[in-house]
Amino acid sequence: MTTRGRVDGQATLMEDEFTSYYNRRILKPPAWREVNIGGYLYLGGLAGASSVFAAGGQLTGRPGLARAGKVAALTGISLSLVALVEDLGRPERFLNMLRTFKPTSPMNVGSWLLAAYTPLVGISMLTELTGRFPLAGRAACYGAAVIGPAITTYTAVLVSDTAVPAWHDGYREMPFLFAGSATATAAGAAMIATPPSENTPARRAAVFGTALELVAGRLMRRRLGMVAGSYERGRAGALLRAAEALAVAGAAGAVVAGRKRTLAVLSGAALMAASACVRLGVFSAGVASTQDPRYTVVPQRARVSAQAARPGGR
Repeated sequence: MTTRGRVDGQATLMEDEFTSYYNRRILKPPAWREVNIGGYLYLGGLAGASSVFAAGGQLTGRPGLARAGKVAALTGISLSLVALVEDLGRPERFLNMLRTFKPTSPMNVGSWLLAAYTPLVGISMLTELTGRFPLAGRAACYGAAVIGPAITTYTAVLVSDTAVPAWHDGYREMPFLFAGSATATAAGAAMIATPPSENTPARRAAVFGTALELVAGRLMRRRLGMVAGSYERGRAGALLRAAEALAVAGAAGAVVAGRKRTLAVLSGAALMAASACVRLGVFSAGVASTQDPRYTVVPQRARVSAQAARPGGR
């Protein structure tokens, strides 16, 4: 039995008493392992955004920033692929996804993005280390920067294209949340590895990325209604509260760090930890939302009722 109420002007169904068939969950929880896929989401974001920093440093004559971005991009994408293949179980499963090109499949498009991005990052880093073929290295760096933003956000589309309520219902804000999180963590890595004389762009980006991450996360939870409970309770809630605290501390430190090397390193570490908590928190919220059938059924009934209430609705 349910009662009807209103939240933020939108019709919703609020629970008095709700049970599912034999009290069983309606959806199976994601079969992905948290360490592997959480790491895949985090490291891919770090890599994609770091490529933009590398290109920016290369373009503006900041060799330390360019080098730090290249190292972070190659490290991030390499470990991300390891985590993905580990979760898939067999490497050939990733290669099988490249047999066709299907624009309607986020996983297929993401596989092609990774296949195009990873060699560019490798060439850029190799030429940096050897000093040979500098023009090819610069071109590869700029090419990776062009694909980088897609690398940071395609995973948001990937998780949103599922039946998991906490992910699917947050499809509008999720790419912005991931983009802000990736920008903040890449800025944090750059602040740690870049000389203070060259880290001004990273410190500015840290503030921007943190603001985007916090605003997108709050807007998403506000729009989700009761499904936002999966982000606010339990393990997901603890991780996301820690992420907000670390992100605010890291961004504040970035503002006042200036040429203070120690403060820049501490702020950068806080930003990287915040981003990791965001990705793990999103993953945990998705699992939690499949375990409680209310998150599936109640919003569906609300949508049906709202549609029936419209003129000509059924």
